[in-house]
Amino acid sequence: MSQSVGAASRFRASAGLSPPRRGGRAPAKNKQGLDEEAMEEIKEAFNLFDTEGKGDIDVRELKAAFRALGFQVKKAEIRQMFVDMDKDLASATVTFDQFVEMVTPKMQNRDSREEIMKVFSLFDDDNTGAISFRNLKRVAAELGENLTDEELQEMIDEADRDGDGLINEEEFYRVMRKRENPLDEIDSDDDF
Repeated sequence: MSQSVGAASRFRASAGLSPPRRGGRAPAKNKQGLDEEAMEEIKEAFNLFDTEGKGDIDVRELKAAFRALGFQVKKAEIRQMFVDMDKDLASATVTFDQFVEMVTPKMQNRDSREEIMKVFSLFDDDNTGAISFRNLKRVAAELGENLTDEELQEMIDEADRDGDGLINEEEFYRVMRKRENPLDEIDSDDDF
C-alpha cells in the first residue's frame, strides 16, 4: 500500500466516512441503486401522504412528499418528471414505484453532496471555505488520531489539486467520493 492510499484512508476516516470497500458484501442495494435505509426513508415519506393506504398519492401530495425528504421541487420540475415517465399529469396520481423512480436521482445526489459538505463544515471551523493544516490537525486531535505533521501534510497534498496548500470544497468532495475501484487511488503508474 502506498503512503498516499494510507493518507486517503485516514482522511476519510477522520471525516467520519467509511473507507472504500475492498471486497466482502456491500450494503444491499435495490435495482434503483439505493440502500435499504434510503428506501425506508422514501417509503415513510410516501406513506405519510398515502393516508388511505391506496398505494398512490396525488400531485399536491407528491410535492409535499418531496419536501418531507428535504427536497424543494417546483411545479415545472414535477411536470417534467411526469413527461419523462410518459405519464399524463391529468391522471394526477403517482404509485409508490413511480415515486421511487422520481425521487431516486435526488436521493443519490443528496447523500453525496449534502452529507459531504456537512462534514466539510466540521473541518472548516474558521469558515474560510477551505481546510487548512491547522483545521486538519485540530480534527485529528479531537478524534484522538495520533498523526504526525508529515502525515497530515501528506493528506493535504494528496487532496490539494490547485496547489494552494488548502483543501477547498471541491477538492474535499472529490476525496470523499473516491469509490471502490483501487485504481482510483493510484496517483501514477510509477508503482507498476
